[in-house]
Amino acid sequence: MRTGEKKLNLDSWIEGAVNKIGGEVKNGRVIMALSGGVDSSVVCALLSRAVKGRFFPFFVDHGLVRAKDIERINSVFIKKLGVPVTILDESDRFLKRLEGVSDPERKRKIIGNEFIKVFVEAAGKIKNATHLAQGTILPDIEESAQNPKGKAKVKSHHNVGGLPEKLDLKLLEPLKDLYKDQVREVGMKLGLPEELIKQHPFPGPGLAVRIMGPVDRKKTAILNKSDAILDQELKRSGLYYSMWQAFCVFLPVKTVGVTEGERTYDNVIALRCVNSEDAMTASWTNIPNETLRRISKRIVKEVEGVNRVVMDITDKPPGTIEWE
Repeated sequence: MRTGEKKLNLDSWIEGAVNKIGGEVKNGRVIMALSGGVDSSVVCALLSRAVKGRFFPFFVDHGLVRAKDIERINSVFIKKLGVPVTILDESDRFLKRLEGVSDPERKRKIIGNEFIKVFVEAAGKIKNATHLAQGTILPDIEESAQNPKGKAKVKSHHNVGGLPEKLDLKLLEPLKDLYKDQVREVGMKLGLPEELIKQHPFPGPGLAVRIMGPVDRKKTAILNKSDAILDQELKRSGLYYSMWQAFCVFLPVKTVGVTEGERTYDNVIALRCVNSEDAMTASWTNIPNETLRRISKRIVKEVEGVNRVVMDITDKPPGTIEWE
């Protein structure tokens, strides 16, 4: 618990949030981006209670999602919870806009702008759509706050910054006053699956900000496979749920290696594993050597195009949790 913070009264907070959403939306209809992550999932659960029958979530496959994300949308939200999620394959659109773009802020803004466009189009297909819901949480706002030079203190978030004036939708951000740990508590109280609620955070721009340099399908495939191995081995070792976040990063460098007696010149994957309470500060997490060895061996053996694995041992601050 943060200094001076009072424990969240979950029943009271949920009742207040549901009533507030209902009061704001009234007879309108709400659309939202459901990523399958913790924040958007909790928003989805709240809206299902507050405006059931007038809530239309969309999952946007922008080509930068994890391999397991679409499967989870189908198994958890559509089949188990009965939420009418529409899956939109917009991967070609996003990857084309990101072609050749290396600057992380440009990546985030391009993805954010495209998301807005996607939902303007989606809203046009929903009669009387009045609101756009987002999973913005307090650290998103705090990290995007401007410094005296007029720039984001840390980085811009796709959920932060408002909507274009021409967009005729009002913004709903029911989690904007909560930290991630509080969002998890709310999600558990709402009855969402423990596996979903305890999953590690995943950035809104997806793998785009875990690929250093320009993004393409080959790099996302390499990163997805590497990330799946890291995930599997941490769960196998009983370490996954004791961490705040663990993921792989694709580095824009190649190194010389040897595979089956042959010289290789392939890509580098970095491991990033941290612990935190609210994502505002974080410390890198130590992993037993044997587990690290398995992770490294599996990645270089099973992921074509990778011949070296390194580990990030930087706290936040000075580093951020995500690399971009």
